[in-house]
Amino acid sequence: MEPVLLMFFPALMAFAAASDLLTMTIPNRVSLLLIAGFLGMAILTGMPLETLALHVAAGAAVLVVAFAMFAFGWIGGGDAKLAAATALWCGFGVLLEYLVFASLFGGVLTLLILSWRRYLMPAALMRIDWIARLHHHKTGIPYGIALAAAGLAIYPYTDVWKAVAGA
Repeated sequence: MEPVLLMFFPALMAFAAASDLLTMTIPNRVSLLLIAGFLGMAILTGMPLETLALHVAAGAAVLVVAFAMFAFGWIGGGDAKLAAATALWCGFGVLLEYLVFASLFGGVLTLLILSWRRYLMPAALMRIDWIARLHHHKTGIPYGIALAAAGLAIYPYTDVWKAVAGA
């Protein structure tokens, strides 16, 4: 049962990244499943109420900041919700590390995509919708990839991982 529980978060992160890459959207159900999954894990692992409250506060804090960034047009709404749902899993214990990784991965991703967009693509590749969309200079950056990668990087250090894996 432990491996199944431990794979819940990574599976949703992989789905979010793939969805953002292929469609430039992160479905709301991903963030909702992350929230529900965290609450389920908190109950299953007997997380103390105080710890749970701190995790909720971390998620809420990131939600406020991320939606301000969304309001300014700096990130997409799906990115804001994914960041907040991931922060719920992080809690304040590894939130800073998550945000640093997300920034670093996002910066590298952005530079790679912007550099790639300077080159002409073969016509055969440009007939593939997601490649053409990603290559277009007016398309945003699928930042969900960086958010998911950062979430995966910090996951083994979260309270949930430690409780389920017995670390």
